[in-house]
Amino acid sequence: MRVYNFSAGPAALPLPVLEQARDELLDWQGGMSVMEISHRSRAFMAVAEQAEADLRDLLAIPPNYRVLFMQGGATAQFSAVPLNLSEAGATADYVHTGHWSERTIKEARRFVTVRIAADEAASSYTTVPEPSALDLTPGAAYVHYTPNETIGGVAFPYIPETGDVPLVADMSSTILSRPLDVSRFGLIYAGAQKNIGPAGITVVIVRDDLTRRARAGTPMVFDYRAVADAGSMLNTPPTFGWYFAGLVFRWLKREGGLTAMAQRNRAKAEALYGTIDASSFYANPVARNCRSWMNVPFRLAKPELEKTFLAEADVAGLTNLAGHRAVGGMRASLYNAMTLEGVAALVDFMHDFERRYG
Repeated sequence: MRVYNFSAGPAALPLPVLEQARDELLDWQGGMSVMEISHRSRAFMAVAEQAEADLRDLLAIPPNYRVLFMQGGATAQFSAVPLNLSEAGATADYVHTGHWSERTIKEARRFVTVRIAADEAASSYTTVPEPSALDLTPGAAYVHYTPNETIGGVAFPYIPETGDVPLVADMSSTILSRPLDVSRFGLIYAGAQKNIGPAGITVVIVRDDLTRRARAGTPMVFDYRAVADAGSMLNTPPTFGWYFAGLVFRWLKREGGLTAMAQRNRAKAEALYGTIDASSFYANPVARNCRSWMNVPFRLAKPELEKTFLAEADVAGLTNLAGHRAVGGMRASLYNAMTLEGVAALVDFMHDFERRYG
């Protein structure tokens, strides 16, 4: 019996996609696994091209944007972004809203002069800055922000306006959860292991003119123009992850696309936040206007019961609810593969646990 998996990543994957991959694992189009065929074969090239076409369709990606399938996770992009979008000694603006933006800033400082356009430390990173509070640098190489902080459960309810300065976003934990105006961004990157597929592949969506700015000495595998010109096949790509991502994209289209996903994800988040807010036993620290749909942290009024909550939830088939080690407590991640039934089961468990221990 499968459990309801609330992991923040690697996260739950859609059951129909897992079943298809299982059925095709040993025999994919001719007596071998998709993991065993050449990435340059016609068969795999068709997989790669269809995956890109479906992703473009889902996100309505404009034709002047390149879609790259890269390796190294989103963390590799912390370095690749400044290497590709700035000259040595240039200034770039970063918005600090929590753990992952902090990690991004730390790495970027190795390659670019980082200017903090906003820092939400005063709220302990339970808020995002108001649009008018962003202190942007005229002529900056780019502006970077993290639309959804996976650990803190903070999400931007707006897209920052940066004028002619390219806007860069780490969308690892929110991509494909709702429609998105890609044209507002210069570059979007996302690790796969939340809403795209298994860990091992990273999607980069970059405006074509920005692929010609890589500074001298940028490693070839990080150079967006080199990767784009090679069709994301400078070297052997993670073929299984690419194939699996393609299955997820097709599943999303069958489910009604990102408009349907947005309706479903909003309903899941509202059900869980409604349960937390209606109780004095549970609490969520994030300001209501910037709560994440994808990652919902919460604590108990009696912290000494948190281990009991997690243990009993696990027995009930509600797994991976422990908060990140940096913050503790609980966290439910509600990515696309999490069903409404799974959230309902969690809500029922929370009501019962409060009745017994509250």
